[in-house]
Amino acid sequence: MRAVVCSELGGPDKLALKEIESPVVGPGQVKLAVHAASFNFLDTLIIRGLYQDRPDLPFVPGAEAAGRVVELGEGVTHLKPGQAAIALAGTGAFAEELVADARRVLPIPEGFSMKVAASFATAYGTSHYALAQQAGLKPGDTLLVLGAAGGVGLAAVELGRLMGATVIAAASSREKLDAAREAGASEFINYSEEDLRTRVKEITDGRGVDVVYDPVGAELAIPAVRSLAWGGRYLVIGFAGGGIPELPLNLLLLKGASAVGVFWGAWVQRDPAGAAASFRQLMSWLASGELRPNIRECYPLAEFEKGFISLQSRKAVGKVVLTVAD
Repeated sequence: MRAVVCSELGGPDKLALKEIESPVVGPGQVKLAVHAASFNFLDTLIIRGLYQDRPDLPFVPGAEAAGRVVELGEGVTHLKPGQAAIALAGTGAFAEELVADARRVLPIPEGFSMKVAASFATAYGTSHYALAQQAGLKPGDTLLVLGAAGGVGLAAVELGRLMGATVIAAASSREKLDAAREAGASEFINYSEEDLRTRVKEITDGRGVDVVYDPVGAELAIPAVRSLAWGGRYLVIGFAGGGIPELPLNLLLLKGASAVGVFWGAWVQRDPAGAAASFRQLMSWLASGELRPNIRECYPLAEFEKGFISLQSRKAVGKVVLTVAD
């Protein structure tokens, strides 16, 4: 089978499309014929050895994919051959076939778009877990989403609106803010031109925001924490901005606020029942049309490098998808 292979840590130029042997299915595992896979920011980190999980070299990157079940390992009963499914694999998705832990392979309705399915679980799963579980977002809350036009950012904007919050979208360009507007944001901050904290004060009449959703980190983190209202929650999603900030803890003390880590992948493993309930809610919203994943870029397997470059440049709007089969 064809697969993108990482034999040396580094940028996408260190990756190669190769013919390798099909992966073998073990007990409690599932093999999928991959139709589409989604790029996530963690993929750009894992190929450079900067993610918390570091697979042994060589490995096939790609955290999530959608396709059809080819083979079931011993003990797997919730799926059947030929069934459409998504896999939350961590690695291995950028290939024609993928083997994953059966507990992280979920069936999807027939006729469902493989591109949408491949780009849905991580972005929306992360954002729903962050807002519902970790932040306790309530109707009437004010939510500030940084990096609001990225995959997880747009998902957070959509979910915040669905959950009854007033959503302030913050991004680095007018094009990105237009995407956030389409997703349901009602207030906007272009932080390449405007001071984040000043604009939040203006928008909230000095009160601040109840929840900050931050997948960016770097220089935006401290002004975002300073923008919290009393009792606010600052959600640590990731560090797409390139730097891990050091927060002055006195800011949390003075605001009676909290900083909360969001590690969705670990939660899925530790609380599979809770994760399944979250996924059912998300699928219900998706089926009803209340969620509309924004896929702006699709590349064939042979052009995988373009997807990595789009994410690393921070120019991507919405999700970037790799198409593997029809």
